[in-house]
Amino acid sequence: MEIIKVLLEASKRVYDNVKHMPGTKESGGDFGRGAGGDISRRIDIVAEKTILDYLKEINFDCVVLGEECGKVELSKNPKGFIIMDAVDGSTNAVRGLPFFCCSLAFATNNRLSSVTDGVVIDLSRGDRYYATKGKGAFLNGKRISVNNDKNPIYFVVGLDISGISPKVLGRLSPIIASSNHIRHFGANALEFGMFSKGLIDVFIDLRDKIRVTDIAAGLLIALEAGGLVVDKNGKPLDSDLGYDNKLSFIAASNKKALDDIMDKLNHI
Repeated sequence: MEIIKVLLEASKRVYDNVKHMPGTKESGGDFGRGAGGDISRRIDIVAEKTILDYLKEINFDCVVLGEECGKVELSKNPKGFIIMDAVDGSTNAVRGLPFFCCSLAFATNNRLSSVTDGVVIDLSRGDRYYATKGKGAFLNGKRISVNNDKNPIYFVVGLDISGISPKVLGRLSPIIASSNHIRHFGANALEFGMFSKGLIDVFIDLRDKIRVTDIAAGLLIALEAGGLVVDKNGKPLDSDLGYDNKLSFIAASNKKALDDIMDKLNHI
């Protein structure tokens, strides 16, 4: 079976198993800290178990890197890594805010740049963003692309400033001042889907808090949709797949916008 089909089926099973839970007492609880460091909620546990059970059912040879479960070796001869955040935006899910998702990616090696397939499913709607390297990005079977309108450079900006330091917030102030509309919805993987669809012109997170599990699928989808994604130094975003890595990124729909952002960041 094609890897993208495995990820799509796993994401569908998660949606089917958790779609009744958001906003209910059943979705919450405190199940300790997951491997990623956040509190695990019941909806996280159910979603992760759904994926692991499916991968075992089809005997998919891989190592799973999960937000809650950590590293799970499903084979002694793995084809690669499944990188999953079974529920990205758990707080939204528990509160019933309709913006949370399941993020699944497959990487051939221990590098973010080796991701070949990614799926992000909107768990409140069932919409699926997905991509295979070199084959473009899609939403529910329809090809998508980032916004190619270079004027204005960035009209809608996705910006995560939760827990940001005053120093970094100061660096971002010229970008905030230049933006018509600032948005942050609380699930980075799904926001990458919105960026890839052209709804957000620029997506920025400079907090050094993003984990590989948060970004692996969304990054591939954004790149396949024609987006540019770099680290805070302007270099192509990459890292190994370790849980200790905390990333920052700048995603822009065109080079003009990216150059303008880097110029503003470097003049503070």
